Amino acid sequence: MNHISEVPVELECVHARGVLFRLAAALFDYPLAETQQAIESGRVAHLMEQALATLGEPTCPLLAASASQTDLEVGYMATFIHGRRGKPRVPLVASAYPILLKGEAQASYLLNVQTFYKHFGLKAATEDEGMLDEPDHLVAMLEFCALLCHLETQALNNRRDPSHCRRALRDFLTRYLIPLLNALRSRYHSEPEQGLDATLAHLIEVLPELAEHQRDALEEQVGPCPQPGSQRIPMTNLPQGLWD
Repeated sequence: MNHISEVPVELECVHARGVLFRLAAALFDYPLAETQQAIESGRVAHLMEQALATLGEPTCPLLAASASQTDLEVGYMATFIHGRRGKPRVPLVASAYPILLKGEAQASYLLNVQTFYKHFGLKAATEDEGMLDEPDHLVAMLEFCALLCHLETQALNNRRDPSHCRRALRDFLTRYLIPLLNALRSRYHSEPEQGLDATLAHLIEVLPELAEHQRDALEEQVGPCPQPGSQRIPMTNLPQGLWD
């Protein structure tokens, strides 16, 4: 009975975790008119506040929206797309940060990221959709984390063991998303302010700790992430039981 009574609480937390990842993915995607409207109307702040409260995290301060869709785009472009010598001031792709590669070839790093996606039936888009085709793009990583939360929700709703989803999310956060979020924040701090929307700037500040807290919660459920080298993820012929 205790396990059954805990399931609704688990579901609420998993749903809130997924909402955070989905919101962050939508906001770090190239800004559309809908993005500006969602921020301006307070809908983003409302959803964020609900999710953070469910997870026991401090709520966000009240932040002003960009003055217009144009201002939102200009700040985004100046921060994440444009920069010196044609390189972004604050790249949204992990492989742009040598510290994250740790001496590993870029192709090998990308293949290891893709291994996670392929294990859960995902593959790169076949049409040209810009940077989002890159497996190490922040938006792609956040969307993958949201997918794992969705799969965990399905498992809980059907009284199946969600441990494989939790282990996969724990490992992905530890190895890829958290390091990228920290590198992105450090780079953002080192660059002149470019008029980035206040909500996006706030997310850059708080997402590393939020992701760490979710990783810690997962470790309490399924144990710590294996140390590097103790369970290397093969780049081909991925065993189906890796997180099972």
